[in-house]
Amino acid sequence: MIGFWTLFEKEILRFWKVAFQTVAAPVLTALLYLMIFSHVLDQHVRVHGVPYSSFLIPGLIMMQVLQNAFANSSSSLIQAKITGSIVFVLLPPISYGAFFAAYVLAALARGLMVGVGVLLATVWFVDLQVVAPGWIVAFALVSGALFGALGMIAGIWVEKFDQLAAFQNFLIMPLTMLSGVFYSIHTLPGFWQGVSHYNPVFYMIDGFRYGFFGVSDVSPLLSFAVVFACFAGVTLLTLELLRRGWKLRG
Repeated sequence: MIGFWTLFEKEILRFWKVAFQTVAAPVLTALLYLMIFSHVLDQHVRVHGVPYSSFLIPGLIMMQVLQNAFANSSSSLIQAKITGSIVFVLLPPISYGAFFAAYVLAALARGLMVGVGVLLATVWFVDLQVVAPGWIVAFALVSGALFGALGMIAGIWVEKFDQLAAFQNFLIMPLTMLSGVFYSIHTLPGFWQGVSHYNPVFYMIDGFRYGFFGVSDVSPLLSFAVVFACFAGVTLLTLELLRRGWKLRG
């Protein structure tokens, strides 16, 4: 466990030393989203019977949790590969399970830290209720861990920063932006409603939002089952890549 705790501490310190960029900046981005959209739409739009700004905040929180969890593990691995410092992680007798847990938990810590920051920064603007806190915690933990693991896959696969940027711009960003963060899927045409159900991030956003308002587009049990199944699949794939040392051991 010494190897795990050392690697976990290293990953925490890596993003905490530049917290202004890794934590404060995403909080500011979410705050700007809220100020712009709520100013334009709050007086005209209600979703599931709640004001638009109240509906928007849980989506913004989860979006930042996911994006920052992914960014933490992916950027750490690609940076270590490019600089050659990955060898100092691979040489010690650290099991691939401990390697995985340290990176994912550190990514989850950053994602949750940003999510709490967004909540504290935005809760002053609306009367935000909490109906089912257990669902909020469950979706935040499993979804953040899922994107932390997905970030590891991206960090292992890519060889340059521009490849990582392409991964984020053409996969992570569309999945999060088209998941119901800014709207209910019931406002979409039937075809696009069906397409949305194939986006796993939709279930993360929808289930997380249920914890605040007690209403959702699909059952929270179904949403959690989908999210947990995705997490299990991505975890097994990441562990297998680590076991093989694919693109890590040359």
